[in-house]
Order: sequence, then structure tokens, then C-alpha cells
Amino acid sequence: MTDETFMRAALERAAVLKGRTGVNPTVGCLIVKDGVVVAEAATGEGGRPHAEEVACDAAGAAAKGATAYVTLEPCAQRSTGAASCTDRLIAAGVARVVIAVSDPHPFADGAGVARLLAAEIDVEIGVCAAEAADMNADFFERIRAAGA
Repeated sequence: MTDETFMRAALERAAVLKGRTGVNPTVGCLIVKDGVVVAEAATGEGGRPHAEEVACDAAGAAAKGATAYVTLEPCAQRSTGAASCTDRLIAAGVARVVIAVSDPHPFADGAGVARLLAAEIDVEIGVCAAEAADMNADFFERIRAAGA
């Protein structure tokens, strides 16, 4: 299976909760090891919990050395003070993170990617970017308008 195949599966997982994540984006996450999906999740109703934290918990030790497919750049900070999705992925020991699209929110906006790279995790951005951007077009517009 290809990165695109796994990212499309993450997008399908996220689509189930589209419109039900409150002001938060709709995000899907798959954790894949040796070509097998070991965990999958989507951001929960009302925007909590985040997809990455659910997937990391579900994968447990299987996440070590795996690839995480995330439809939106993982957050580098949380408004609740909880561990960010970036921190969760690093702690889980994933070796690679494939991200569909960057997140313009101030709690991500390149900081998630930078922290993953600083932790020596391989990062690829842009797989199925158009589909992921379309899924969260309202979220992106709201964030950009707030920064204007």
C-alpha cells in the first residue's frame, strides 16, 4: 500500500465526524507498522480528544518505529495544557509522520513539523493535500480571518 492509500483511509476516518468537532478541525490519524494499520482514530465530537492522541493510545507499543498518517499538521500546543499531539507522537516513538496539509492555527503553524523534525522523525507534507484542505476549509477560513 502507498502513502496515498493510507492517507485516503485517514481522510475517510475523519469524514465520519465532519461537522461534529465544534470549532476544531476534522482530523483523521492512522498508525501503520510494516504495512498494517495498528490504530486509527478521528478527532472526537466537540473537538476532543484529538485523533493523534487516541491513535497513539490505541497503538501502544506498536507505534514504535511506525508511520503516522495525519490529515492535518499535529498541534504543538494545547489550550488545555495537555500534551500536544506532536508530543504524543514523539513519545509514542513513531519513525515517520505523513501529513496531508499544514495547520495555520497558532498552536501548530509549522511548529508541529519543526518539533517532529527536531526529534529526528521523518516528515512528509502534502499527500492528499487538496482533499484535506477541502475537508477543513471552514476551519482554515476562520483561522485566517481571526489573524487578519
